[in-house]
Amino acid sequence: MSHADQQGLAPITGAERIGSLDILRGFALLGILLMNIKTFAMIGAAYFFPTAYGDLTGANLVVWWANDLFASRKFMTLFSLLFGAGVVLQTGRAAAVGLSIRGLWYRRIFWLWVFGMLHAYLFWEGDILVTYAVCALLLYPMRTMKPWKLLAVGLVVLAIGSFISLGWGLSAKSWTPQNVEAFTQEWQPSPEKVTEELEAMRGSWVQEIRHRFPKVLELHLMVIPFHLLWRGMGVMLMGMALYKWKLLSGGLRRTHIVWMVLGVFVGLPVSAWGAWRQFASGWEPISAFLVDSQFGYWASLLVALGWAGLVFVFIERRWLLGLQTRLAAIGRTALSNYLLQTLLCTTLFYGRGFGIFGEVSRIGQMGVVLAVWVLQLWLAPWWLKRFRFGPAEWLWRSLTYWQRQPMRR
Repeated sequence: MSHADQQGLAPITGAERIGSLDILRGFALLGILLMNIKTFAMIGAAYFFPTAYGDLTGANLVVWWANDLFASRKFMTLFSLLFGAGVVLQTGRAAAVGLSIRGLWYRRIFWLWVFGMLHAYLFWEGDILVTYAVCALLLYPMRTMKPWKLLAVGLVVLAIGSFISLGWGLSAKSWTPQNVEAFTQEWQPSPEKVTEELEAMRGSWVQEIRHRFPKVLELHLMVIPFHLLWRGMGVMLMGMALYKWKLLSGGLRRTHIVWMVLGVFVGLPVSAWGAWRQFASGWEPISAFLVDSQFGYWASLLVALGWAGLVFVFIERRWLLGLQTRLAAIGRTALSNYLLQTLLCTTLFYGRGFGIFGEVSRIGQMGVVLAVWVLQLWLAPWWLKRFRFGPAEWLWRSLTYWQRQPMRR
């Protein structure tokens, strides 16, 4: 590929790049840590089942409820909407300058998949990059569809994911006792299993990888095809539609106010109702995970749009411009900052670092989240004053073009 071709796809620079998508992406990335901190700090089952591990009274219970209502699935949904918008934006920019994007796109997504595989098996089982890479491969042929078709297909894909979970849950009456026991043990592990996971994650890197390998393999072979793929694809298709309708930009205050109203008065109550049902059932794994979780599955879409509407209102009214600039810097270096969150948190909690896995309460985890936010809000703009890309973005781009890209400004 010629230098001119590379320039045609170069990222926007300067003030043009401090746009709504960058700010919103940075906001979403920081919010994602509110979800992920649980798997960094506690056993895997605690991510979905708060009764599986840790204190759940007083301030810790308040933290769980706040996290579940405002963050769980919501920020990942918001980030997925933006990823879908990015598919249209990136491929559209290439087409506008007369470039053939297909080969470049698939190379780009291949390297994203490689990053995700390394991230998942070597560092952290909560990786989402592999899921995004698989979704991006399937989204590419749909990039030219009309917005209303994208929205319709997205809703259908989301519904398929929902029906898969409901189908499993409603078929549980026909499961064998062994299958019920195995499913229950996965989400409500015995004290022996909890101890085994604590020791592995507080141990050496080799112990950690051995413990994580079968979980990641199950994620890639079962969870992605039967759950994450449908969820991710559906939301991304909606993001593609919203971007084509120019709804993911500033200047549409009435639309954004409507999103906020829907998020607050519909999304949050439905999400709370689903969580209440899970508590009422005593977090019985089959009903809680496969059936009652569907309230949050759908409500998170509205809450995510509510968050987007709130951020857009700040952008439109030019509130906290300094913070907006810092969020935009994080949004421009989203991959680097996502991986940095993993590096910081696994170093803090896992045995290859300080080894305090399982020892920090939910409220203490919020202190870690705040510290990481402060660091990233300072570091991202500092970095971009000196370099064109985040380090992971630079490597990704260089591998995609198979040519070393300029880094320093």
